[in-house]
Amino acid sequence: MNMDFKYVVDQFADIQVLRYQVPGFEELSLRQKQLLYHLSEAALMGRDILYDQNCRYNLRVRRTLEAIYLHYAGDRTTDDFRAFEVYLKRVWFANGIHHHYAEDKFVPGFSEAFFEEAVRALPVGKLPLAEGETVETLLACLKPVMFDPEVLPKRTVQSGDRDWIAASANNYYGEGVTQAEVEAFYNQKKEADKSDTPISYGLNSRLEKTDGRLEEKVWKVGGLYSEAIERIVAELEKAVPFAENEKQAEIICKLIDYYQTGDLRTFDAYSILWVEDTASQVDFVNGFIETYGDALGLKASWESTVNFRNEEATRRTQTISENAQWFEDHSPVDARFKKKEVKGVSAKVITVTMLGGDCYPSTPIGINLPNADWIRRDHGSKSVTIENIMEAYDKAAQGNGFSEEFVWSDAERALIRQYGFITDVLHTDLHECLGHGSGQLLPGTDPDALKAYASTLEEARADLFGLYYLADAKLVELGLVPDAEAYKAEYYKYMMNGLMTQLVRIEPGKEVEEAHMRNRQLIARWILEQGAGQAVELKQRDGKTYVVINDYEQLRALFGKLLAEVQRIKSEGDYAAGRALVEKYGVKIDINLHKEVLERYEKLHLSPYKGFVNPVMHEERDKDGAIRDIQLDYTENYVEQMLRYSRDYSYLK
Repeated sequence: MNMDFKYVVDQFADIQVLRYQVPGFEELSLRQKQLLYHLSEAALMGRDILYDQNCRYNLRVRRTLEAIYLHYAGDRTTDDFRAFEVYLKRVWFANGIHHHYAEDKFVPGFSEAFFEEAVRALPVGKLPLAEGETVETLLACLKPVMFDPEVLPKRTVQSGDRDWIAASANNYYGEGVTQAEVEAFYNQKKEADKSDTPISYGLNSRLEKTDGRLEEKVWKVGGLYSEAIERIVAELEKAVPFAENEKQAEIICKLIDYYQTGDLRTFDAYSILWVEDTASQVDFVNGFIETYGDALGLKASWESTVNFRNEEATRRTQTISENAQWFEDHSPVDARFKKKEVKGVSAKVITVTMLGGDCYPSTPIGINLPNADWIRRDHGSKSVTIENIMEAYDKAAQGNGFSEEFVWSDAERALIRQYGFITDVLHTDLHECLGHGSGQLLPGTDPDALKAYASTLEEARADLFGLYYLADAKLVELGLVPDAEAYKAEYYKYMMNGLMTQLVRIEPGKEVEEAHMRNRQLIARWILEQGAGQAVELKQRDGKTYVVINDYEQLRALFGKLLAEVQRIKSEGDYAAGRALVEKYGVKIDINLHKEVLERYEKLHLSPYKGFVNPVMHEERDKDGAIRDIQLDYTENYVEQMLRYSRDYSYLK
């Protein structure tokens, strides 16, 4: 890796923006690079879709803010304008006006008067006015959306005794649609479907009410989001001639067919083809896939990643997948919930070349797809660990003072220095490859039975699977860890994060909302309670709180015990038990501990959230116009990239 590479690009609010390298890109063939180029263009074409999914006002807000940023003629050194710049950067990062993780609406640091004055000073032609709209009506629309804390306060509400659909600001459901109506609408469809291969009802549509009647508006060519989807399809069509093999070409064509028809049976057919393709080095995800953003876990956000296999690092994940049946057989869960035959588990380490939609700028470090339980049962799953993203995180964090402030002693710090990156990557491998792919539903269990708690419990299940096996002698035997002490680094980091340090991401007085954060706190606080201070405890020293692990073997046993219960909840569809577990351990925060952690973290001048800018892909042509190479440019900064994307990849009205 280039030691002079600048990982940190920008820093504002609670965000640090990084860039990632793409090692190995130069060694790829021109054909592979051209395939990556067109898939990467398709990954950028759907950007506006996510903005609109997150909130129906997001595109108007973003375009108005960008018009001010580009054409404001006033003093750009004032406190109001500087606060305005931070707000715009936050909107870009979150793909809307709600925090990308906490999901609360941002509070502008500039005045409403400044905003109104800035809008009025712009030429009318620079504003995103609808036909027949005036500056007055634009301001009347946007001011409460941006400034009134009671208007659209949270993007997605997933807990509490209220109507989650009505309380959520996202745009997956039309005006006036209630939670009870949504549940009844889709339950009727599921009950009528007697197949053991059901489609993912509601995955790619907005449910609206017209004349009192519910109707799905499908996201497809000729349907909702057609203008952007047509561009995605056009780039996918350009990618087909560069496919590495016939199977990959068939996959891309099937995805095009799905986008053109919106048929979820076609999406399942595409998913099966995709999961069975383990030969291609280049791979991608593109579509409406993850349902974290919907209160009921039905509607999928649009996302994309483009990548190629890291051949050397993939040997590690191949070893894991080749032994998948052993791990399943030796899992501490009830035998009824284990797969008798693990099928099609494939895993690889990838180098990402482009991030888009709900994977950008904040991105996952691992992916396990497809999500449909019956496809995983009958055809398997594909797991990836995104190592160049994890390496960028690791490089940017070196020497930042975090360990010195929060880790109990030099012994734990030494463990983390020696084994931290290895075990972090391996935990991700186990989480994605085996955790999500393990276990089975009992016959007749509704895959959506856990509703809003499904995402948190699924992430907990996968994390627990990985944590349990990190300490297993099998990993030493397989050569995946250097010795029997390595797992302790991840155990310590995980418990410290779940009990304490992830709290830096939460504003004072708020609760934990995001599924992955709920999962980590659920596990850590359950372990703390069940261990009764024996396996792990919180200790005070010099007025500061630390996590201390007293018995790593007992800690592992507790991970196994909780894994068995979470798997039971999923396999049986035990909504009541799942809800009780999440609400008791995953949501509430110790106010005093939270205050302490925030004060200690603030002194380090760090940002709790990180995301990325993408490299820029350039086609290099000969004098006759033929493409001779694809080059990567790492010089574009955060503001330049966001403005360019808004200029070149914005198609929705």
